[in-house]
Amino acid sequence: MRVEIWSDVVCPWCGLGQHRLNEALRRFEHADQVTVVHRSFQLDPTAPIGESRPAAETVAAKTGGSLEQARAMMTRVEDLARADGLTPYIVADNRTGSTALTHEFLAHATDRGRHDEAWDAVFAAHFGRAESVFTVDALVALGEGLGLAPAETRQVLTDRRHRERVAREGARATRLGATGVPFTVIDDRFGVAGAQDVDTLLEVLRRAVSPAGSDRVG
Repeated sequence: MRVEIWSDVVCPWCGLGQHRLNEALRRFEHADQVTVVHRSFQLDPTAPIGESRPAAETVAAKTGGSLEQARAMMTRVEDLARADGLTPYIVADNRTGSTALTHEFLAHATDRGRHDEAWDAVFAAHFGRAESVFTVDALVALGEGLGLAPAETRQVLTDRRHRERVAREGARATRLGATGVPFTVIDDRFGVAGAQDVDTLLEVLRRAVSPAGSDRVG
């Protein structure tokens, strides 16, 4: 079974969705037959590369609400994460920015055999420790912790060699019907929109091993 999950690494629902998918797989009877593939999706491809700003300001500007309203929305995600055993999970007091370089770093890490480890490391750095994942220097340091050669990582990010690859992954999600992330596709047959709860994800995994069932949950 092939599970593809599209995410943006600054999307709090994506980090939570990844945690819930992991828990569903832990409970899934055929987990040893599952391959999880992370896919890139930039929520704001126009954001200035290498810069960041308080996440609450970005949410307030996007929704047209106040900072207090934005923080309340973000705190709700933190509370849900805590209830699911995902802690620390820093959303309201975090920063956000362009994830173009971040996704290009993840593509590079994938090519060097660090696919799962790199996605886990980026989510942990951003939501677990509120560290920058937006600059070349920050990503080179993160990659070094994964055993990636710093000079090569810096060159890959500087020459933007994976830019088109990242764009293609996002475009494919759109063609499949994604209007946001996380967006999960199982064996090219079952689509799951949003950070569904663990029981729902487990249900669709079990349905995917059966010839019966619908093609979309959530």
